[in-house]
Amino acid sequence: MTLTEQLKDAMKDAMRAKNKVRLGTIRLALSAIKQQEVDGQKTLSDDEVLAVLTKMVKQRKDSVEQYTQGGREDLAAVETAEIAELETFLPAALSESELSDIVTQAIQESGAQGMQDMGKVMNIIRPQVQGRADMAQVSQMVKAKINA
Repeated sequence: MTLTEQLKDAMKDAMRAKNKVRLGTIRLALSAIKQQEVDGQKTLSDDEVLAVLTKMVKQRKDSVEQYTQGGREDLAAVETAEIAELETFLPAALSESELSDIVTQAIQESGAQGMQDMGKVMNIIRPQVQGRADMAQVSQMVKAKINA
């Protein structure tokens, strides 16, 4: 079963359960996926759907930060609830040690000598950690290991 089909089934379940937060969040996700499909004129693969969901989570985390700084805890709570719903469709996050191992292996595999090779390393890592780690954190870890 594809991730899009899982989202559609979850939407039906949310309708039956009258869970408005989950239903609204899933509808937003399906809408974003549909928009990508229309723009690209193709059906998205599970990896591409994961990328869309990851982007949505990142946007909401940024919004939570902005709302918190602005003193709008009510809006931050809504965004936090949406993050929780979206994360149920993402794979389990990588631990710090697992991520470190992947970064080390990618550096060895690419033969990176310095910062000029960071793109090569990130291209190796990206498919392995898509939706399972924050790419900003991965980037910092790569920089630290390359410079070490």
